[in-house]
Amino acid sequence: MDYSRLMKTIVCHRYGAPEALRLEDVDKPSPGESEVLIQVRAASLNAYDWGLMRGRPPITRLFLGLRKPKTRPGRDVAGRVESVGGSVTQFKPGDDVFGLCRGSLAEYACASESWLAAKPANVSFEEAAAVSLAGLTALQGLRDAGRIQPGQRVLINGAAGGVGTFAVQIAKSLGADVTGVCSTRNVEMVGSIGADRVVDYTRADFTRSGQRYDLIFDLVLNHSFSACRRVLSPRGILVAAGVGGADGREFGRRLGRMLTGLVISRFASQRMVFFVARLKQEDLVTLGGLLEAKKVTPVIDSRLRLSETSEAFRRLAAGHARGKIVVTMD
Repeated sequence: MDYSRLMKTIVCHRYGAPEALRLEDVDKPSPGESEVLIQVRAASLNAYDWGLMRGRPPITRLFLGLRKPKTRPGRDVAGRVESVGGSVTQFKPGDDVFGLCRGSLAEYACASESWLAAKPANVSFEEAAAVSLAGLTALQGLRDAGRIQPGQRVLINGAAGGVGTFAVQIAKSLGADVTGVCSTRNVEMVGSIGADRVVDYTRADFTRSGQRYDLIFDLVLNHSFSACRRVLSPRGILVAAGVGGADGREFGRRLGRMLTGLVISRFASQRMVFFVARLKQEDLVTLGGLLEAKKVTPVIDSRLRLSETSEAFRRLAAGHARGKIVVTMD
């Protein structure tokens, strides 16, 4: 056996709990014509990865695979280019990159060159690995769906999570006055990353505060649109981006709130917008620029090794991570 052609990777053989994950040897991939082979230095976890591993809601298995996921877990990636396909023009072996791929929880992974951007030299691989999906969601949700403007009052519901910590910093970089909503233990952290004020949801309900916001970026969907309208300005926008992190009954409740809000907003001056991030290379470049300028600094909850991926998913499933959970290569 040619062991030089093997690599370690995380494999999910069935839908279920973190214990369904296994660290195995598989063949090292080769890049396609327009792909880059990355020696992975770090990856990070998202609610998307947890949903993929559990196959929830069940209807997603029609696309993900009936009995087990068709693809290995992991999307966010940062590493060094090992080799490139024949038509790749943007990167060369030795370049440090970050972005998105399939199966990033591995020693090597292939990605389309259009899914990657250059890693700033002053940013670590762990920080870069934390950015892509959460950063794109925050940037596009605020800028494109929410049409954020300098001087606006913006509320981030779920400000301590993976997307929320990026949203607070990006909203500040775009000139907004930012209020973050989080639990008691995260109040200090959310303030430290730039929030002008922080609401502890265990002590106060932001929908009854009497404050008005031009934009609510809702990553939790634990309030109805009718309740949120009380604190939206007359032409305010609520951007909903939190359904994917829920499961079971909670998923149903969030979906119900979202659908009801979308209907109500058709007849009101205040609008609710449901948003899903899109992979745009130019936005990865934008995020890289914010990182390089230190306008955005990823909040990393914990760093675990590839062999500890099951524990990383347990931390993610608990739902109380501050920022992102990063997996580094052993």
